[in-house]
Amino acid sequence: MKTRRLTSALVASVSALALVGGLSACGESASEKAAKEVGSRNGDGSMTLFAPQDRGAPVELAGETIDGKTWDSADERGQVVVVNLWASWCGPCAKEAPHLVEAYEKTKGDDVEFVGINYRESSKATGLAQGKEWGFTWPSVYDKSGRTAIAMQGKMTTQPSTAVLDREGRIAAVVLGPVTTSTLVGAVEDTLAEAG
Repeated sequence: MKTRRLTSALVASVSALALVGGLSACGESASEKAAKEVGSRNGDGSMTLFAPQDRGAPVELAGETIDGKTWDSADERGQVVVVNLWASWCGPCAKEAPHLVEAYEKTKGDDVEFVGINYRESSKATGLAQGKEWGFTWPSVYDKSGRTAIAMQGKMTTQPSTAVLDREGRIAAVVLGPVTTSTLVGAVEDTLAEAG
């Protein structure tokens, strides 16, 4: 009798777990499914700062933008550059977008440039439409293959990720995951204040 009760309890527990797992899978958004297909990793928004003496070589990021122009980090030397990796299918990127727009508004005109990396997007048109919807007025380099990971020296490993480049084009700070306005503005201002 005890064995039958134990077996029934185990079956009920396993069934409940299977149901919860099934509901979780059903509740997965399209962006989460797409993210899994391309190997997305979400960060927690933590920031890593690099002291000037610990920064590597300047970033060499260049390519065609989603609006058909070209962008090259070498042309931005002397400016502080914010590089944000994003995609239309990335849920955390959508949550982060208003913070990026606000940080852009608070820092524009202060020797600061913004550039996006439209990461593993299905098409430039999709990226362009999403960027406009989110209010991104800065250029975004189109990166369907994921090659920009090399250009960004392996430091931008999640979607979204944001890097702040110093005036020499070196990575001064990286945020893995959604960045907030205050965090990004603070990192930009600190980098701007560095002795040239």
